[in-house]
Amino acid sequence: MANLTGLLAAPGPFAVLPSAARTASPDTYEFDASRARANGLHLIIDVTAITATPSVTVTVQGVDRVSGKTYTILQSAAITATGTTVLKIGPGLTAAANLVANDLLPPVFRIVAAHGDADSATYSIAGQLCA
Repeated sequence: MANLTGLLAAPGPFAVLPSAARTASPDTYEFDASRARANGLHLIIDVTAITATPSVTVTVQGVDRVSGKTYTILQSAAITATGTTVLKIGPGLTAAANLVANDLLPPVFRIVAAHGDADSATYSIAGQLCA
């Protein structure tokens, strides 16, 4: 998977993946929010159509620029049906498995969508940096 990078300069909405039918894991998207002065994130996954039994898991990973390693901050449960799933990261939030992490958003983070099989799911992923 390639890493596609975006620079986020201020809190607010940003696009990760436009709505499209997908049958395989797309590229990893890396964002640099060091100038945005944001400490939280809402990640909105909107599934509008499915064929057969697709499964998509979305993960937010922190990136350590010193070691080059990544670490998981929050991972969704397998998304297998149409609907909207919102993942939330921020200090002071009440943690909830696979939905909410009580944590700071690091300056550099990745968003990974992993498909469990080759069945089609039509979805978009959008983000909202929170100050």
